[in-house]
Amino acid sequence: MFGFLRTAISTKLLRPFTAPQQHQHAAVTDAVRGMKVRSSVKLMCDKCSFVRRRGRLFVVCSNDPKHKQRQG
Repeated sequence: MFGFLRTAISTKLLRPFTAPQQHQHAAVTDAVRGMKVRSSVKLMCDKCSFVRRRGRLFVVCSNDPKHKQRQG
C-alpha cells in the first residue's frame, strides 16, 4: 500500500550528497548594463545620437553602450 513512499525514502537515502551548485546565469546578469536616468541628457561622443521613443528622450550610442541615457 505504501510502496511508493518506501521507494521515495530509499532513493533519497541512497543518493549521494552533492553540494548546491552555483547558478549559471549569475555571471550573465553582472555583464548586463542598464542605462543612466538623468534629468538632462547630453551627448558624450561623436557616435551618440538623440532618439525620441514613447514620449521620452533617449541617447543611444553605437560606439559605447555605457553612453545610453534616458531623460526623466
